[in-house]
Amino acid sequence: MSTFYITTAIDYINGKPHLGHAYEKIGADVAARYNKLKGVDTLFVTGTDEHSLNVVKKAEEQGLNAKEFCDNMAQHFLELCRVLDITYDRFIRTTDDDHKETVQSIVKKAWERGYIYEGTYSGHYCESCEAFLDEGALIEGKCPYHPTREVKWLEEHNYFFALSKFQDKLLKHFEEHPKFIQPESRRNEILNRLKEGLNDVSISRSSMKWGVPFPMDPEHVVYVWFDALINYVTAAGYISDPDKFQRYWPANYHIIGKDITWFHSVIWPAILMAVDIPLPKAIFGHGFINLKGQRLSKSAGLIVDPFDLVDRFGVDAVRYFLMKAVPWGNDGDFSFEGLVTTYNNDLANDFGNLLSRTTAMINKYFNGVIPQQGDVEPMDEALSALGKEVVNNYFAAMDELLYNNALSELLRLINSANKYIEDSAPWELNKDSAKRSRLGTVMYNLAEVLRITSIALTPFMPNSPRKVWEQLGLPGNPEAQGSKLSWGNLEAGIKINRGVPLFPRLDIDEVLAEIQEAQNDKPAEPMPIAKEQDEVSDQEETPLISIDDFAKVQLKVGKVIEAKQHENADKLLVLKVDIGSEVRQIVAGIAKHYKPEELVNKSIVIVSNLKPAKLRCVESQGMLLAASTVGDSTLKLVTIDGQIPAGSKIR
Repeated sequence: MSTFYITTAIDYINGKPHLGHAYEKIGADVAARYNKLKGVDTLFVTGTDEHSLNVVKKAEEQGLNAKEFCDNMAQHFLELCRVLDITYDRFIRTTDDDHKETVQSIVKKAWERGYIYEGTYSGHYCESCEAFLDEGALIEGKCPYHPTREVKWLEEHNYFFALSKFQDKLLKHFEEHPKFIQPESRRNEILNRLKEGLNDVSISRSSMKWGVPFPMDPEHVVYVWFDALINYVTAAGYISDPDKFQRYWPANYHIIGKDITWFHSVIWPAILMAVDIPLPKAIFGHGFINLKGQRLSKSAGLIVDPFDLVDRFGVDAVRYFLMKAVPWGNDGDFSFEGLVTTYNNDLANDFGNLLSRTTAMINKYFNGVIPQQGDVEPMDEALSALGKEVVNNYFAAMDELLYNNALSELLRLINSANKYIEDSAPWELNKDSAKRSRLGTVMYNLAEVLRITSIALTPFMPNSPRKVWEQLGLPGNPEAQGSKLSWGNLEAGIKINRGVPLFPRLDIDEVLAEIQEAQNDKPAEPMPIAKEQDEVSDQEETPLISIDDFAKVQLKVGKVIEAKQHENADKLLVLKVDIGSEVRQIVAGIAKHYKPEELVNKSIVIVSNLKPAKLRCVESQGMLLAASTVGDSTLKLVTIDGQIPAGSKIR
C-alpha cells in the first residue's frame, strides 16, 4: 500500500495563532484528506516550536517558567486545529521526550562524522526569526521579515555545523530533483543563493538554558533551528519506532512559509546528508496572506483572528475561501468583502442553488426518488463528458497542490449543471408524458453532479459535503467514496431527504457592519497565565511609525450637537458632530458608558479622514477617540480642555 507523509512547519509559540497559521494548516490538511480519500496510508504532523529565546522572554514577563508558558500556549494551537477540523495524526512539541532524544542522537552522529566543531561566531541576529542574517539580507539594517524590530550584533563561543561541505551535494540534488523545492519561484531563489556559497552555521547557545542539552557540552543547548527541523523525523519514529519510520520516511511534503524556505531546503537536507537519512521528496514554500497589502503581523497590528472568522462564517466557508482565493504558493490578500462575495457566488448561488433546485425537482417529478437514466440527447452526453474531464483535471491539480485549479474545475461542472437545467427545461419535459424517460436522465445527471462534487469537496469542506450526501439519501460518507469518484456511479432508486438551503446568502452590508461593530467593541485580551498574578500588562510590542504616517491621520475638534440610541444596536450611539465646515454623523460603541444626553455640547476629538462605514445599516462618517481600561470596564472620551472652535485641527 502506498504511503503519504505531510508536515506543516511547527509554529513559534510566543504568540497566539493568526490567520497565517490557519492557512498553512488548512492547506496541509487538504492534501492529507485528499490522499486519504484516494485510499493512501497517510501520516500528517503539525505542532509547536518551543525552544526559543522569545519564549523565555514572554514567560519571564508573565512570571512563569518556560515550560509553563509553552504548556499554556500549546493549547491555543491545539484548539485552532480543533476549530479548523485539522486531521493531524500527531501534534508534536519540541519539548516532547522522544524529540529531545532524537535531536541528541542526530547531533552525536554528526559530531562523530566530523560535521560539528567548536568555534566563535559573530553577526546580525534577528530575535523574531531566531536566526543570524547576512549583511546582504538586511533591508536598511533590519530583518526583511520583521522590519519593526532592530537586529542585534551578537558574538558567542558556539558549536558549528559544517554546512559549507554540502554545497556540491545540494546543487547535485536540486538538479536531479527539479521538484524538490516548490513552487518554481522558490526553487530559483534558493538555487541562486546556494550558488553564491555556503557558510557554516552555529548550532548551539550558551547564553540560555532553555532547550535540548547539547550532548557534548552541558553548558550549551542545541540552537532552536537545528532542534526544530529534526521534528519531522522524530514524528515519523526515527528513534521511537523504526518500523514506522521505514514505512513513512521520506516525507512527501514539508509545507512551510516562504520566509523559512532556506532553512528547510538547504540546512535541513544538509543535516540529513550528514547522518545518512534520505531527504524529503519536496519542500513547498507557500506565500503569505496579506491584509491591505501588508503581511499579517502581530507586531505591526495586522491581525485577523481565525477563531472569530470560523465563529462568524463557519469552518467550511473559511476553509473554502482561503484555498480558493489565495492560490497555493502565491501571496494573497484577505478581505471580509472577498470572503462574503466568494461565499455568495460559489457556495450560495452555484453549489447550494444546484442542490436546492435538483432535490426540489426530484421531489416534485419523481416522488423524491432518484430516477433511472433514460433517453439521452447530445446535451446530456456533453454534461457527462464534462464530468469525466473535470474529475481527471481535479486529480491532476490536487496531486500538484494546485487547490485553486481543482476548485475552479469543480465550479465549472457545477455552473454547467445549473446551465443544463435552463437548457433542458425539466418543467417543460414534465408536461409531456412521452418525455418522461428524458426527464429521468436530466434528474439523474443533476444528482450525479452533486454526488461527484460533494466527494471532491471533502478535502476542503469537512461538513457540507456530508449534508449534501444526506439530502441525496446516499449511504455512507462522501469522504469514504474516493474509489467511486468517477462519472456514472450514482445508484438510481434512492429516496432523497431534501433539507433546508445549505448555504443561505449573506447580506454583505450587514456582515461588514457587524464586523465593524465587533471590532469597535472588542477589548484587548491579555495573554493566558497559569497562575495568579497581581497584574497583567499588554506585552505586545508597539509598532513604530514615521511622522509622515502620523500626518496622514487628520484629527479635529468636534462638538456634539445631537445624540441618540442606535435603533438596531444596544451598544451603539448615533451622534451628530459639528466639525466646523460641516456636520458629520458618527456611530460609536459607547452606549454602555454614556447616555445620549450626557454627550450633547461636549467637545471631543475625532478622526475626520476615516473612510465611511455602515454600522448596523447606519453610516458613520468618522471615529471619535476614547480611552479604556483592561477589559473595557471603564471608557472615557478624549475631550478638549477649554474653549476652542469646532473644526480646529489637532496636531
